[in-house]
Amino acid sequence: MPSYTAPVRDARFIVTEVLKIESHADLPGFESASADIVDAVLEEAGKFASEVLAPLNASGDAQGCTRNADGSVTTPEGFREAHAQFREAGWGTLSAPAEFGGQGMPHVLGFAVEEFMSSANQAFAMYPGLTNGAVGALLAKGSPELQQKYLPKMVANEWLGTMNLTEPQCGTDLGLIRTRAEPQADGSYSITGTKIFISAGEHDLTENIIHLVLARTPDAPEGTKGISLFVVPKLLVADDGSLGERNAVSCGAIEHKMGIHANATCVMNYDEAKGWLVGEENKGLAAMFIMMNAARLGVGMQGLSQAEVAYQNAVSYAAERRQGRALTGPADPEEKADPLFVHPDVRRMLMDAKAFTEGMRALALWGGLLVDLAEKAPAEEARQEADDLVSLLTPVIKGYGTDKGYDTATNMQQVWGGHGYIVENGMEQFVRDARIAMIYEGANGIQAMDLVGRKLPKDGGRAVQAFFALVDEECAAAREVEQLSELAGRVEKANGELKAATMWFVQNAMTNPDNAGAGAHHYMHIAGIVALGVMWLRMGKAAAEALAAGASDKAFYEAKIVTARYFGERFAPDAGALRRKIETGAEAMMALPPDAFARA
Repeated sequence: MPSYTAPVRDARFIVTEVLKIESHADLPGFESASADIVDAVLEEAGKFASEVLAPLNASGDAQGCTRNADGSVTTPEGFREAHAQFREAGWGTLSAPAEFGGQGMPHVLGFAVEEFMSSANQAFAMYPGLTNGAVGALLAKGSPELQQKYLPKMVANEWLGTMNLTEPQCGTDLGLIRTRAEPQADGSYSITGTKIFISAGEHDLTENIIHLVLARTPDAPEGTKGISLFVVPKLLVADDGSLGERNAVSCGAIEHKMGIHANATCVMNYDEAKGWLVGEENKGLAAMFIMMNAARLGVGMQGLSQAEVAYQNAVSYAAERRQGRALTGPADPEEKADPLFVHPDVRRMLMDAKAFTEGMRALALWGGLLVDLAEKAPAEEARQEADDLVSLLTPVIKGYGTDKGYDTATNMQQVWGGHGYIVENGMEQFVRDARIAMIYEGANGIQAMDLVGRKLPKDGGRAVQAFFALVDEECAAAREVEQLSELAGRVEKANGELKAATMWFVQNAMTNPDNAGAGAHHYMHIAGIVALGVMWLRMGKAAAEALAAGASDKAFYEAKIVTARYFGERFAPDAGALRRKIETGAEAMMALPPDAFARA
């Protein structure tokens, strides 16, 4: 059976030594995030993930969710009890605002906990994870009345939330939505339509489920400019907060899918269900994007989470499994074969995984800190800078993080060889669960186009120029550290490739937009390489400082220096090849007519 141990030591290193969370103690919520509190939160969250959620991962996958004759859904055995423990321990309240019952702690700490939960059991973590996004949308756009009615119960995880976007005829192109919202005399709306692929759409974990639904009002303009957002509860809620009759919303079916079987992915039918407008009419997409952006960061964390748990199990297997002999001669002459660890190709896969997971963890947690600073930094300029950076990096964290997360999970399965293909060993579940992260909350091709088409030109390129400058500064500072000088040069060169690719788009995408589309995926990956490069420079610097100070955990910090070097040698050079692919343009890619792709 697979196992999981939360990477508490590594998360603590990033939060306290790399991001230096205590240096922000003057910001709201950060005053509670002392080193002792951070340690306690990470340790206890790690225990909960490893001891309560991880043991349910394989059984939940095998059992899946069941739709009953009355349309209700039963989650796998143990899930209700695990969610009750989750709720009672207050894990869902960690970063939620105190005014609605949350603990108000920094998002960066909440992100670390989210990784642990998702690695241990991604399908389970999605139930409360989606609620966080719904809470964010209601906080930003909901009326005070809606906030008071729904947020306290949602923050407490007594009620869970969903997002309802996709319909049978439209996924990414939300302008094609057909769900209708008819205004009623009492100020509510009558919602009618069908939504598909709705994660956690129906379940037995909580008594009520709060759906956020995109729909069109009668006179709405066509396209995305005519979409409104509505809150539609499963059970109607009275003014005093008590629950009333069942709303006209039901689960028509559970999707049969490749992975995350323990999360109920539902077809949701709205048959004149009562709903209430969130924000302004015809401004629903902007409200939903608040939820989607939060979800995209969370999905990037899912890419990391499945890579991490797969990596841990591959490391254990490589240490125990004996096959063949080391190329340099027997490592264990007294044994009939050496452990897999002696083989360079196995080491290649494991080092790739180590460099990615530790770098991606740092990037994701930095993203969490940027969310905090965008909300709470005292100076407007600092808030704007943080918002620019996290907006720029969100498609990178989601797209690059899940592309590489899936690649890592499959490589860790490869370490197991044929045994990785056997269900009871668990490696194939990590691969299946990782695959969805590349698709939902905006497929990764959409993330790449968002980065190139929206984020680069926004505000005259202010965000990307700030990122270029930040990378240059980090490289210049790292050159002064002996152990990091070579890595700094490699990251600086990769940043040069990113700058060159950006300029190529400026010169070639306006005349032929297909050039941007043809190169967007590669550009997103260059950006990911550079972003992880910055993280490895920062981690290397923190490790070098700890070693110079005589840190007792010498092996931990020395491993950071070596892995930073490996990242520079094995990841950074890819930026040049990707830039050259971009510069070939779209001509050959778009030349063939569609019928040329069909086999005779």
